[in-house]
Amino acid sequence: MQRIHYFITTTLSIALFACGQGEQHKNRNSRQQDSLAMREQFATSPTLDANTAISHMKYDQGLEVQLVAAEPMVVAPVAMTFDERGRMWVVEMTGFMPDTVGTGEDKPDGKIVILEDTTGDGVMDKRTVFLDSLVLPRAVCLIENGVLVATPPQLWFIENNNDKPGKRTLVDDQYAAGGNVEHQPNGLLRAMDNWIYNAKSDRRYRKAGNKWLKETTHFRGQWGITQDNQGRVYYNNNSENLLGDYFPPGLGGANPQQQNAAGFDERIVPDNRTYPIHPTPGVNRGYMKGTLDDSLRLVNFTAACGPLIYRGNLLPATYQGNAFVAEPSANLIKRNILSDSSYVVKGVQAYQGKEFLASTDERFRPVDLKTGPDGALYIADMYRGILQHKTYITGYLKNEVKMRSLTQPLNCGRIYRVVPAGKQAAKPAVPNSPAALTEQLKSPNGAQRDKAQQLIIDQQLVALAPALRDLLVNGHDPVIQTHALWTLEGLQQLTIEDINGVWKASDAALKIQALAALPAVLNGSNINAATVALDSLSDNPYLAPVVAYLLPVVTKLDKANGSKLENKMIKAYAPNRYVAAALVNNATNREAALLKQVIAWNPDTTLVLRRQLEAVLKNAENKAFAKKMEELRKTLPRGYKIFNTVCQTCHGKHGEGIASMAPPLNESNWVNGNKKAFISIVLYGLTGPVEVHGKLYKAPEINGDMPGIGGSDEFNDADIAQLLTFLRSAWKNKADKVSAADIQQVRKQFNGRQKPFTAAELSN
Repeated sequence: MQRIHYFITTTLSIALFACGQGEQHKNRNSRQQDSLAMREQFATSPTLDANTAISHMKYDQGLEVQLVAAEPMVVAPVAMTFDERGRMWVVEMTGFMPDTVGTGEDKPDGKIVILEDTTGDGVMDKRTVFLDSLVLPRAVCLIENGVLVATPPQLWFIENNNDKPGKRTLVDDQYAAGGNVEHQPNGLLRAMDNWIYNAKSDRRYRKAGNKWLKETTHFRGQWGITQDNQGRVYYNNNSENLLGDYFPPGLGGANPQQQNAAGFDERIVPDNRTYPIHPTPGVNRGYMKGTLDDSLRLVNFTAACGPLIYRGNLLPATYQGNAFVAEPSANLIKRNILSDSSYVVKGVQAYQGKEFLASTDERFRPVDLKTGPDGALYIADMYRGILQHKTYITGYLKNEVKMRSLTQPLNCGRIYRVVPAGKQAAKPAVPNSPAALTEQLKSPNGAQRDKAQQLIIDQQLVALAPALRDLLVNGHDPVIQTHALWTLEGLQQLTIEDINGVWKASDAALKIQALAALPAVLNGSNINAATVALDSLSDNPYLAPVVAYLLPVVTKLDKANGSKLENKMIKAYAPNRYVAAALVNNATNREAALLKQVIAWNPDTTLVLRRQLEAVLKNAENKAFAKKMEELRKTLPRGYKIFNTVCQTCHGKHGEGIASMAPPLNESNWVNGNKKAFISIVLYGLTGPVEVHGKLYKAPEINGDMPGIGGSDEFNDADIAQLLTFLRSAWKNKADKVSAADIQQVRKQFNGRQKPFTAAELSN
């Protein structure tokens, strides 16, 4: 009883203080009384065994959650994939946040494990450690005779010798350089176009013989990445339900000065509301007004991750093509329904007031979702108390962890599958011949189609080209035809004749796939005929953006015809934001000349193409400070490092901001302005709308909250002072230095404060 009284009293005082109310118990309102009752009811957070944990879940009627694996079979799973035998390859991030200060987080205790069901009962009973001694591994991808493994900062390809690691090849030594565990590249999605894409990254990879190719692409997301039946990719950031692309992922990324290209990183589902089925006070900003509702439940996404476009055939047909998003902070999984209008994809939440799946177990942490080879929806549950990384963890959350003993245990983890009620998911037969793989390309399960395409390419089954060409011509299903097209491309058997045939067909979405694949077959001998076809296809507004994205490869082979096509598209589509973005992509290092050309043709200052070119020119100007930045790196090394590990992940490498994440730092009135206000933001955070450069930034255009780092044990006052001095000197910024004494003065003034500031508070 004494412990409960202490719990209630402490909690109330924290809630009152954090909300800045400063009044005593006599001023409690009914909301606080309700909150106290809820806190007393959920004063503990017991560790449940896996089967008991299922009984704490609520999910769609007609479905059933089944246990696939639990500790000690699997521990702290954060990513998973399936091989051709139906085995699961799981990434175990065992070392994540052993306590609230991350003690020992750099220990090499992460693993890549293979889980197998040898008895056929649907439960994994065999565990093989393929790779161990990893520091915070985050992603795995199977390709040819090996495995891609992401461990910061490297990306490795490791040959598989009978489930034992063989020769290692370093694919990228800067794959996850900078940032922290919440803000480093991950995903390794082997997409339909045969490239490997990542979240929190602007790179893609592809194995070509014994070489690894690396190319720049659009920057995407934060944690997790998935694709639909057209090969378009989807992702999110921690506070955004679902983001994604309208066009094939390989288009664009050619102009390094271009940011925020229309049609990429679009807000697919703008509704970020969540509906937990129990109080969720253990979120990093639970003390902030609006973070929790009157029943202490999370209002909006704060840890969105692991998105999945369900392409299976086991769940009812109404789930096909739906987007599922994990929210581990609120112990739930969201379902969204997507629809196409022209090339634009939009989505809405499937329900209001409820979720696809939600649990009353605070330790249920779904972080990755996959469609299995059996068509079921699989869930990787990290199952632990602490979810927030030490860089951003608040004093409030530290107290929540302490009160409910959320640090331990660290040796749990579960994987579940969702299936129709009363139905056991059948393990599919392993394809044992080239003909079986061809047949598998017709599977109603997208995971099976993907695997068949990958295996045909990995095994270089070029003898299947005639059968694949027959599928492309006579498949009668655009989804199957798309796989046939890209399988031919992966085998290097695709021809210009194949693509011409698709262009003459009726399905417009399939024509886009053929356009996206065109660079694989374009050469000097067919460029003239191709440009004639592209000129005709560009008349179709649905196809025009993709045609425009092909201009760089067309112009490289035929400058005259490329310029002619570009000029035609400028005059036809300059007001179109999607085509304009593609034209800017083609204007690398000649943006000023193109802008002059556009103004001479049409001096309208509001023209979309003109405004996009002006934005790119400004961005190029801002990047021309390499020498200055190098000097700052030498003179302010700690500040430079913190910027690269913490700030740039949301504000961009060049301080120009990132769409859906954060506004610019370069020339920001907050960075260059009042020193005390800037220190306050960095120490305690900023919430709500903020005006930068005369533009008002607010959610959902950006993440509505910037976390402070003043409560982090990673950085002392001298570190933070050096960071702020760095920011106030970087790029075009020209403001005076910040000292450790300045930091201490602000800390003293706001001693005990936890909640972030609003812009209005700091402007007074």
